[in-house]
Amino acid sequence: MLSKYVTLGDKLELETVERHIEDEQNQVVKARKTYKSQVYDIISEDQIKIAMPMEQGKVILLPVDGEYNICFYTKSGLYQCLARVIDRYKSNNVFILLMEMTTDLRKYQRREYYRLNCVLDMRCRQLDEKELPKIMEKVQFIDTDITLNNGIIVDISGGGARFISAVQYPNQSLILFIFSLFVNGEMIEYQLVGQVLLSEELENRKNEYEHRIQFTNIMNDDREGIIRYIFEEERKKRRREKGL
Repeated sequence: MLSKYVTLGDKLELETVERHIEDEQNQVVKARKTYKSQVYDIISEDQIKIAMPMEQGKVILLPVDGEYNICFYTKSGLYQCLARVIDRYKSNNVFILLMEMTTDLRKYQRREYYRLNCVLDMRCRQLDEKELPKIMEKVQFIDTDITLNNGIIVDISGGGARFISAVQYPNQSLILFIFSLFVNGEMIEYQLVGQVLLSEELENRKNEYEHRIQFTNIMNDDREGIIRYIFEEERKKRRREKGL
């Protein structure tokens, strides 16, 4: 699929998946960095060579095993995948990065997040009007004594999720949902609020409803954790497909 859309010389952007820097008070903070480059050669459907990015006339030596979100600017539009650097060297006075794709190439729209198909247990309930002011102020308001309904998340991204539940929630309503992800070697519980964009009964499955929700007032750390989980799961899937 890569060679079907991407050609030699196509411009691209590499965005760090997660990067830590120190601020002036020597505190570690999260940051993202974007580099511009172009396709130098296509080795296979899984590997490409790209020119090392440059800033102010200087070559940026991206680290081997560094993980990046790549956006290709092609004649057919924007395409995105996740990739890692597996080698770097100089050839014919050109500094080269050998990149291995760790996810499939997908059509990419700005402001959208990479979406992962999954099966994750969750609990949820609709929020009432008294809780809305606290949500807007990003106050911790979770009352675990209130009964939560069970559901299954069937896909998730940094921007929202799709889940199935025996309870139907009205469009535009706000719901609390709780689920856990294995991120960076530990199980983390997420308590998030989402607005229902679409709710409809599943075909041939009476009293089961599919909901599409958009995260509301999500903290940056929570979003980064979800994106990291998606990246790790896609990499595991890729390795399984290769029999590694």
